[in-house]
Amino acid sequence: MKIAVIGQSVFGAEVFKLLKSKGHDIVGVFTLPDTKGKQDILATAAEAEGVKVFKYKRWQLKKQVIKEVLEEYQSLGAELNVLAFCSQFIPNEVILFPKHQSIIYHPSILPRHRGASAINWTLMCGDKKGGFTIFWADDGLDTGPILLQKTTYVDPDETVDSFYNRFCFPEGIKAMGEAVDLIETGKAPCIVQPEEGATYDAMIKKDKVQINWDQPAQDIHNFIRGNDKVPGAWTLINGEQVTFFGSRMWTRLQPRGLQIKIDGSFQPAIVHKGGMVIFGNDGKMVNVSQVQYASGKMIPASKFGKDDASTQKLELTPEEVKMGESLNGIWKGILNTDIDNSLDFFKAGAGSMDVIRLVEEVKEAYDIKLVNDDVYMNTVFEDFFMCVVRRGRGIEDKEPFTFTAVEMEANKMKLSFASQLFIDNEFVDASNGKKYDTINPADESVICKVSEATVEDVNRAVEAAKAAFEEGEWGRMNARDRGQLMFRLADLMEQHQEELATIESLDSGAVYTLALKTHVGMSIQTFRYFAGWCDKIQGKTIPINNARPSKNLTFTKREPMGVVALVVPWNYPLMMLSWKMAACLAAGNTVVLKPAKVTPLTALKFAELSVLAGFPPGVINILPGSGALVGQAMSEHMDVRKLGFTGSTPVGQTIMASDIEGMLRSANATEFGLASGVFTRDLDKAMRVSDSLQAGTVFINTYNKTDVAAPFGGFKQSGFGKDLGEEALNEYLKTKTVTMEYN
Repeated sequence: MKIAVIGQSVFGAEVFKLLKSKGHDIVGVFTLPDTKGKQDILATAAEAEGVKVFKYKRWQLKKQVIKEVLEEYQSLGAELNVLAFCSQFIPNEVILFPKHQSIIYHPSILPRHRGASAINWTLMCGDKKGGFTIFWADDGLDTGPILLQKTTYVDPDETVDSFYNRFCFPEGIKAMGEAVDLIETGKAPCIVQPEEGATYDAMIKKDKVQINWDQPAQDIHNFIRGNDKVPGAWTLINGEQVTFFGSRMWTRLQPRGLQIKIDGSFQPAIVHKGGMVIFGNDGKMVNVSQVQYASGKMIPASKFGKDDASTQKLELTPEEVKMGESLNGIWKGILNTDIDNSLDFFKAGAGSMDVIRLVEEVKEAYDIKLVNDDVYMNTVFEDFFMCVVRRGRGIEDKEPFTFTAVEMEANKMKLSFASQLFIDNEFVDASNGKKYDTINPADESVICKVSEATVEDVNRAVEAAKAAFEEGEWGRMNARDRGQLMFRLADLMEQHQEELATIESLDSGAVYTLALKTHVGMSIQTFRYFAGWCDKIQGKTIPINNARPSKNLTFTKREPMGVVALVVPWNYPLMMLSWKMAACLAAGNTVVLKPAKVTPLTALKFAELSVLAGFPPGVINILPGSGALVGQAMSEHMDVRKLGFTGSTPVGQTIMASDIEGMLRSANATEFGLASGVFTRDLDKAMRVSDSLQAGTVFINTYNKTDVAAPFGGFKQSGFGKDLGEEALNEYLKTKTVTMEYN
């Protein structure tokens, strides 16, 4: 079939390529004139295939078709016009000329959201379902008969870009090809659009998208995401226009942070480490991740109202000066215009594909890795150049990790450690500000005051752990990368082993040499052991009876449980933490841990090292405090999927009987069964006794010889499950069975 493609952009180019690949005769491509010497990508694609390209500034003048344009178009003899993402007004003389007339793509479920800003309105109206329509063009505005429609769900946090890129772009291209196939075979529907439910929505412009604060938070969220990234919903803060991006409903507790007054809002916004929380008139919250000043400068919302290191000028090396000159050339090659320090990348005509190209060219030229947001956050050339310099120096635009440390000298060394709760990669005071004394058992002196967690703090920590597991980087991380973080943490623990051992000795009363070798040494070994397991957790394929004539495949997957709460005892504080947490993290879970109230300090030092190792926020949370309060709140929390607990019972018993039957009866007559020991030169007796002892661990001719690879745990009331070894991973994994049928 002879086809004329009329349109623009990557969408138009991809539709052109698809139709060409199907063997259609593309007799001509009609697109926009060049902008500053740069042609539309559809024109580039057509020229590469040797197809004629026409670049009309307009098709009609004063509502009358331009005769020369019409004649040139008609001379091609097209049998069908395919309008792929066309922003020009095409006169009826062109629309109705071909044998099969014209089809056009529109990104909404017509007749709803007619107009040029259809996706924006789909999101602003809070539609639960969205999609696109391919229809027969007529003389109305998006009113022609429907050929086909495709629909999908609309994610609650969808933006214009994400919805277009996820569905409207890829599925729309395929659907245009499908529509042409239906026309060619004479099977194309022509369904008159109903007027019921029809809407015509105005084109969105910047001056029309100021946020109205007198509405519920959900409506504010829909308004912001419906204008993200173009044109951008805005408000006034201290008289300056500030635009919001990256909106999500905030269902967690109200964050702590810097309050910012917004003109017209019922409550001040709160700037916190995760962005900026704003309020609807119903008191519910929305979180935005990025803000943009009127100048075009975009920053993380978490930095609003604070000193921003990314705005500080840097002293450049001669090599960096040369890099700036060549970077100028990269911008010029993309934008096809002269570049000065104040030029804005997007105001100069760049689009989303140019962002990708810029990131790739910087990587190729300087071996500096950027992300797309680095371009969106630094749209002016000078800012972008400084960003490239910072990335080249290894400087990330992240909030610095700072806290008020307890500093003291002991064991001929300087010690530094935190004394606050550790939640979401921050050291914070308890919600009520309460603290307690942690005591050195050797002389009963006060080491320092430690924050004492409350139920609210448990809720915040579990929220952070849940977000890290379900939404954060940790949940998306490759298993091997997870292992690398654990190896890095073990390395840091080794670098700080003398400090950790000294803190452990002060806080728990352990002999320093024992603390160094066992408490800390085995903790390091434990993390290294389980780090190696991260990429070796695997399921099985299971042979089952086939549903003939089809076949079946059944396999299992080992999956993390989610948020795990851990409670550890006072006698081996760091080692017990490591025994439980290392397996838990290797399995992919996130953790809220309560150390023993009397020995919290090595757990808090460990938390500090976890940040330095690069663990994402929320993966590890440490809450010193009362077992009756904090432990109970953790065990009762609905979002905690597993509770790991090690405690101790003051039981002492001397067993004397005349080396076997009486001895076994006496040994097994207790309700506990953590560990047991047998000393004998008779291996037959040793094996018989070990078979009969009701204890989770049996030592023969040794005692307390544990190893990170050997499971350790009790029977009866000494506990359920195991620490250490492969067996420990099973405590923090769940098995999913998947069965499929195929031909």
